[in-house]
Amino acid sequence: MRINETDLMALRHLIACERHNRVASPKHLSEFLNISSAATAKLLSRLTASGHIRREVDPDDGRAQRLYVTETSHIQIRRALSDTHEQLMKVALELTADQQTAVVHFLDAMSAIAVMPHSEVTTVEQPVES
Repeated sequence: MRINETDLMALRHLIACERHNRVASPKHLSEFLNISSAATAKLLSRLTASGHIRREVDPDDGRAQRLYVTETSHIQIRRALSDTHEQLMKVALELTADQQTAVVHFLDAMSAIAVMPHSEVTTVEQPVES
């Protein structure tokens, strides 16, 4: 696809927005990528010129833009990622039942920590030397 990592992150985010019936704007994309509005403008110019996205005027606010990934880019991204997805699926399918249980337990425990408020996280206290 000849795009950099930030461009790919932007495209994947725009596709996710489309899937959830949310309209993305340059401001929204800038906040998601945590980049300046100037960097976002360059990114959008680059992706528009390469045919990866299209911009439309927001009918509710003529000054705002709506961002969409082109159908060609949808196809290119699916092709680019399909090999990786197949390899990931192969690894997952090769796990034994015990390995699957261990992975699920690990991921559940990690995600519980990630969403737990900081004050509830228990810490292991170091023994006090006498």
